[in-house]
Amino acid sequence: MLIALNKPYGVLCQFTDQEGRRTLAEFVRHRNVYPAGRLDHDSEGLLLLTDDGALAHRLTDPRHKQPKTYLVQVDGQITDEALAALSRGVALNDGPTRPAQATHAAEPDWLWPRDPPVRFRKAIPTSWLSITLREGRNRQVRRMTAAVGFPTLRLIRVRVGGHDLDGLEPGQTRQLAIP
Repeated sequence: MLIALNKPYGVLCQFTDQEGRRTLAEFVRHRNVYPAGRLDHDSEGLLLLTDDGALAHRLTDPRHKQPKTYLVQVDGQITDEALAALSRGVALNDGPTRPAQATHAAEPDWLWPRDPPVRFRKAIPTSWLSITLREGRNRQVRRMTAAVGFPTLRLIRVRVGGHDLDGLEPGQTRQLAIP
């Protein structure tokens, strides 16, 4: 079984939590499925869940290089130089990243409001970019955009390999065909 979930902001990528925080159990009714990868509690978007360990490994192991695409809202007007640096790969504390595909993006017209909203500062504009990675380090996109001078305000994963959000609203799930 393979399930797509549009993980809402503020939800942990686990089914239980001793501290009473929101978890996947609120949205996923299928039994014995587990996340194939993670999204931080402050990130949103596509999360794949499966009951097949081999499939989970194929989807998450860096050796299989499944591309993951994110729409990212950053603080400030992202520059071509910053996008070029992201595309080459940037130096992080745990070593250099692999090259990424990074391009300017328009704010999506299908985007749902976030609760709580992203902070608004009248004097500082924001901009959007699309970034595709073939590795998955802890908080990698956020660390990469900060390294080039544009901190992430909102992060939405829209695609993993051949699977995308395809109209899922936050909290909605859909069963997918297994590749």
